[in-house]
Amino acid sequence: MNKHFEDARYYLKRAGETATKGVKEELEPVEERFRELTGKEEEPEPNRLETVKADLKDLQQRAEGDAEQAIKDAREKIGDYRKSEQSEA
Repeated sequence: MNKHFEDARYYLKRAGETATKGVKEELEPVEERFRELTGKEEEPEPNRLETVKADLKDLQQRAEGDAEQAIKDAREKIGDYRKSEQSEA
């Protein structure tokens, strides 16, 4: 069962990375057009970029924590079930 949770976490991480790349790719022409219209050629402020990266990292850590907690709860329930099955037999 543990392998399934590891696989799920791996694929969720990959899905997030793929979605991030897709959003960047889709917004690239919009950003270029905006820069043409406004005459701004510089990159976004590093502070804003760092804030977004930090937020994404926090979100990832919370998701991993939630997954670990779900695994722990499932293991406890399975252990309790097995104990109750053994005591009935």
